[in-house]
Amino acid sequence: QVQLVESGGGLVQAGGSLRLSCAASGRIFSIGAMGWFRQAPGKQRELVADITSGGSTNYADSVKGRFTISRDNAKNTVYLQMNSLKPEDTAVYYCNADRVATNRGPVFGSWGQGTQVTVSS
Repeated sequence: QVQLVESGGGLVQAGGSLRLSCAASGRIFSIGAMGWFRQAPGKQRELVADITSGGSTNYADSVKGRFTISRDNAKNTVYLQMNSLKPEDTAVYYCNADRVATNRGPVFGSWGQGTQVTVSS
């Protein structure tokens, strides 16, 4: 019903930048909060940043001042601009949509397949 597809991951040197994108597809009327999570090997998945449909944002302390989340509601897309990357940012990054209103009713807790971000020292 709802698909989230991430792109933009890759390998970058410490201090570099990457921009992740996540596009939602399906018969979508609207999307509530969207967010980016990450999971490093051997660690639990953690919230990186999220953004409401109105544009209010929230960040993990570890990325404040370096990452910026934004969204384009017309395109059903959320972005994560990552600057001043550190080796500890290395993880698989996942996109999440809290509540998606579709022609078949609401869909809760949609996840993308993940995109790998690797930061070399």
